[in-house]
Amino acid sequence: MANHLTPTELARESGLERREVISKCMELGVPIFQGRIDKTLFLASVASPQQSMMGQVQAQAS
Repeated sequence: MANHLTPTELARESGLERREVISKCMELGVPIFQGRIDKTLFLASVASPQQSMMGQVQAQAS
């Protein structure tokens, strides 16, 4: 299984649009090297802000 995917391939696997994948990479600082993106790094970077937001919401609720 490939770990470095094109934006189109990564969009298919993550359920996002190709443009969204590229903009998330730019926003989160995930490198695009020779037209390929590290799938593991991308998915971890996308999940990380969502998890920190959930922690903040739970902390405010307590």
